[in-house]
Amino acid sequence: MGQDTIFALSTGRPPAAIAIVRLSGPRALEVAEGLAGTRLEPRKATLATLRCDSQVIDKALILAFPAPHSQTGEDVAEFHLHGGRAVVEALAAALVAIPEVRAAEPGEFTRRAFEHGKIDLTGVEGLSDLVLAETETQRRAALQLTGGRLSRQVADWQERLLMLSARVEAVLDMSDESEVGEALPAGWHEALGLLIQEFAQALARPPAERLKDGVRVVIAGPPNSGKSSLLNALTGREAAITSPIAGTTRDVLEAPTMIAGVPFLLTDTAGLRDSQDEIESLGVARAQQRVAEADLLVWLGEARDRPAQSEALVVESKCDLRAAGERSAEADLHISAVTGEGLDSLVDLLVKRAGTLLPREDEIALNGRHRALLGEGLASLSDAQSVDDPLIIAESLRNALRALDRITGKANVEDMLDRLFATLCIGK
Repeated sequence: MGQDTIFALSTGRPPAAIAIVRLSGPRALEVAEGLAGTRLEPRKATLATLRCDSQVIDKALILAFPAPHSQTGEDVAEFHLHGGRAVVEALAAALVAIPEVRAAEPGEFTRRAFEHGKIDLTGVEGLSDLVLAETETQRRAALQLTGGRLSRQVADWQERLLMLSARVEAVLDMSDESEVGEALPAGWHEALGLLIQEFAQALARPPAERLKDGVRVVIAGPPNSGKSSLLNALTGREAAITSPIAGTTRDVLEAPTMIAGVPFLLTDTAGLRDSQDEIESLGVARAQQRVAEADLLVWLGEARDRPAQSEALVVESKCDLRAAGERSAEADLHISAVTGEGLDSLVDLLVKRAGTLLPREDEIALNGRHRALLGEGLASLSDAQSVDDPLIIAESLRNALRALDRITGKANVEDMLDRLFATLCIGK
């Protein structure tokens, strides 16, 4: 399979002004020159008429990128054609008829680039994120991964870990084990402590998932407190059913939305109260679970009744039905989903608080996989710091290095690779 030459349309579905069909593999340049009927000069565009069995396919620009100086590390050729559906299909039919040439599978170009060392696993993840990016913050975070910022950070940690490991190994070779604590060079423990601190700081940063899934804002409170009306007002659509009947919402309703360029996942919940109704009780239980999982809680009820959550905003709703002197002094905001009063202030406050929960532009956004492996590395470094046995120290440092290797895809990631590459489009 790895010896096949693969091809795919790398632009959008036809019809379009231009279509780019890419080939990669051992026969890529041979096939391109055969269809063009001319020699191709590396990294220079050649205008030629493509023919198959004397039949003209199209006049196209062709580019050749010999290995290893190509995106995949293999020989690569690109056909820049007119973007008609019949033109693209004619070229595809000509290519698939050539022995050892076949259509690419999803993500196969990127997989070959990974296998040839043109990109590491964090770069693949960044490319996947870039393809799926819908906001400017998502795009910038994805570019940090594709640009290798996390890879460079991991490489720096690995280099420093290797130096610490080498010093421990040297002590094991030359010293009595009982004297290892005294024999380690000056500054060794300080250097290990600094690595532990950096790992911990990276793990404490906001996770990348919030950029994709949105900051989870849960709207909760007693029945008939205006939760569904507020959700509709924030999303700008009738996402939830509203009525004056208490207990209308009996399940969790999630509504992803974008506010001031910030992704939010707004959640409407059942009114929190004791109920003998089995279905309503299930809704209340789900509401309580969402409250516990919230990044931000908007509480539409009395301040004294709010769940114990430091990020809770106490909001008095339906303020249009209250005189100024009747409004709660303990509420952070007073709003009306009917008149719009206070909604701008609520939106500004949500966006401001979300800014503290999202990765900063100057920080590397770690996803769940990165954090799990970095956590393993941190645990191993902490083990090394807590013991005096040189053999245990050496093994703990090796475990930390293996965890970092798995972040960049150097070890034990085959199953995960299969899933990740499958998420990319055919032309990637």
